[in-house]
Amino acid sequence: MSGFGGWLTQFTQVRGAIGDLARDAAADADWPDEPDELETYVDHLESAGASTAALETLAEAWTQYAARQ
Repeated sequence: MSGFGGWLTQFTQVRGAIGDLARDAAADADWPDEPDELETYVDHLESAGASTAALETLAEAWTQYAARQ
């Protein structure tokens, strides 16, 4: 896993929402690897029926990911 998914894996042992997202992504065989755009991950979570809270966590995680570049 590269890009955002790869970055997210560093949080699998973290407690809280970002850790939950990271663990869910790591366990999801269909987690997108490309294209590395927020919309890709939003679409994936929405198609899986994710909660509003999960989508908010994704947006926050994406902001952190984008800021590190």
